Amino acid sequence: MQTQKYVYWQDGDMWLGFFAEYPDYWTQGETKEELEENLMDIYNELTSGTIPCVRRVDELQVS
Repeated sequence: MQTQKYVYWQDGDMWLGFFAEYPDYWTQGETKEELEENLMDIYNELTSGTIPCVRRVDELQVS
């Protein structure tokens, strides 16, 4: 089973979030569970190649 870190918060009645690796692609839900379902959907789209020019975050060792 693969896991991905995500950032989330509640703003009023909505839950918002994004994957740490893909900070430009946010989603939302009326509950945390719905947010997680929507995150799964967007993750599948991001990794399937259906979204063009996907920007990602990575690390580079510089010293």
